[in-house]
Amino acid sequence: MTREKATTLEHEGVTMSFTADARRTTMRMAMTTTTTTTTTMSGVGCASSRATRTRTRRHARAHASSTVNDHGDGDANLSVTPATETLTVDDLRRQSRAVVGDISAQSAKAPRAVVRRTAVIGVDAAPPAVLTRRDIDYGGRLGAAVAGLGLAYAGLKVKEILDTPSRTYIPGENTVGAEYDAWTEEEILEYYWGEHIHLGYYSDADLAKGAGTLLGHKVKDFIEAKEDFVDEMYKWSGVESNNGGAKPMNILDVGCGIGGATRRLASKCVGGDSRVTGITLSQKQADRATALAKAQGIPNAEFRVMDALNMTFPDNSFDMVWACESGEHMPDKKKYVEEMVRVLKPGGTLVIATWCQRHAPPELTAEEKGKLQFLYDEWAHPYFISIKDYCALAEGTGAMTKIDMDDWTKQTIVSWRHSIWAGVYDPLPVFTRPKIYYKTLRDIICLERMQRAFAVGLMQYGMIKGVKKAE
Repeated sequence: MTREKATTLEHEGVTMSFTADARRTTMRMAMTTTTTTTTTMSGVGCASSRATRTRTRRHARAHASSTVNDHGDGDANLSVTPATETLTVDDLRRQSRAVVGDISAQSAKAPRAVVRRTAVIGVDAAPPAVLTRRDIDYGGRLGAAVAGLGLAYAGLKVKEILDTPSRTYIPGENTVGAEYDAWTEEEILEYYWGEHIHLGYYSDADLAKGAGTLLGHKVKDFIEAKEDFVDEMYKWSGVESNNGGAKPMNILDVGCGIGGATRRLASKCVGGDSRVTGITLSQKQADRATALAKAQGIPNAEFRVMDALNMTFPDNSFDMVWACESGEHMPDKKKYVEEMVRVLKPGGTLVIATWCQRHAPPELTAEEKGKLQFLYDEWAHPYFISIKDYCALAEGTGAMTKIDMDDWTKQTIVSWRHSIWAGVYDPLPVFTRPKIYYKTLRDIICLERMQRAFAVGLMQYGMIKGVKKAE
């Protein structure tokens, strides 16, 4: 059965009715005025009039019909019958005005006549696509959402793990010695850092050439930078000028690691006539240092396992006490400085190189404290103090004079990333040892955090020196 819908509009005495077949998109428009003549137009391109008087009038029209077959399942088939002449919207408007005008003219001549003109206008209309629930892949969407949440959760958990320090200093348990035993056994630290477990020295000329950067990591060899550090630290100490121009005969290296600085002092800085003793908490470090000294033919370097806070040496034993990056691990900085001063001869030189946190005031913020706490706990550091604090501790002994200090952050900071780039360009030693992947990743993260802390001034590279007063 044909389903039709009709709509009627009235405007200025003209009645316009629209009839649409629900199964065909053909729309019929009828416009009626009160006249005594009835005129019927078919939309095929011609018009015929039947009434009291009959007249024929031809009009240029176009007829296009679009048929939609509704199958009741949400689908539709669209067939289009092309029009004889294609009319634009403006054409239809003009023809509509002409029809209304013609009707008005006839109404004026025959007020009692009824004139009816019917125009059939075909409208090409495609029904909009309707998205049904059957078209939505709810299972796929749910799976993607769950996978996304899973990845986000995993990322957060990994970050939480990496942000949680793993090698916290524990008083009374030789945490530092145990960590250095492990590093010595793994050999990775020695492979990349060489015999010197401390930062390197980069001159202004080195830095200008890009030394220590990703692209300039070969401008200066990483291990060469460490050897330069020993030489520069020795010169900066002023030990020879403090000793009347003579080289010190007996040197103590406090916290010697595997003896890189100890052997360089013994072989290059002071020569075979002097004796250099290194102490460490790690038995494996002492053994490795001794083996390297023997292999390199440096008999005037010796190594012992000893606690720097409770040394067994007698008072006034050494012409020079050297401490390169050992203060960071000391749980009692005051005792650390006092012990070194105790074993130093009158007129002898004390020189310290150590990582320091910035001086307060201004007081550290909560964010700064959090960053420092990670650096404390990741590499078994009890705490750091400032450069000025070290100077104050030296002054506090009452036995030191000519106390001086400096900040070598500029000369050393690129070491942190230089060590990373060394691994980037030579990763094989790590890749061949799956057991140390996780630890190596953590060390890389800590190296980067150290670099950033020094870059913003939260950390500083402290250099402190002084001379023991004559008795």
